[in-house]
Amino acid sequence: MGMKRSLQCGGTLLGFSANILTILSTAANYWIRFPKGHSGLWQDCIDRICTNIPCQSMLAVTEACMVLAAAFGIIGLVLGLRIVYQDGDTRGQTTSAIFFLCGLLLLIALISYTAKNAWKSDVFFSWSYFLAWLAFPLYIIAGFCFLLADMILQSTDAISGFPVCL
Repeated sequence: MGMKRSLQCGGTLLGFSANILTILSTAANYWIRFPKGHSGLWQDCIDRICTNIPCQSMLAVTEACMVLAAAFGIIGLVLGLRIVYQDGDTRGQTTSAIFFLCGLLLLIALISYTAKNAWKSDVFFSWSYFLAWLAFPLYIIAGFCFLLADMILQSTDAISGFPVCL
């Protein structure tokens, strides 16, 4: 297995891991903890009674960006698997761009959620929030893996026409 194939497999594995973390953090209700309970993107749980959170603009931005990141992450994973298992001349620029877009969407979601809750003194960020932050660099690194693999493929194509004896 060459360097190109290793980067493509690594990018696919990183994309898969980032997708799992993104979906898990989006679904769980442990983004913040406070003295009497915890809260997520969709529900507040106070004294073991969970209620739906009314629509708030900053929270809606976070929710939308997280759902879009998960959806685009699945699309990127499918494209990555297609590149890994197809032997033809496939380019990874689209897959790379999708994973970079996932990272950007996660960054927007996390910054807006942090801006909404960071000023509260009795609130602590919890494990779902940190899983989303962990998914962010995985998406970026997956994007770079596909980008580097595509650059190797392009340079190999460019050099193949020259009569070089090595």
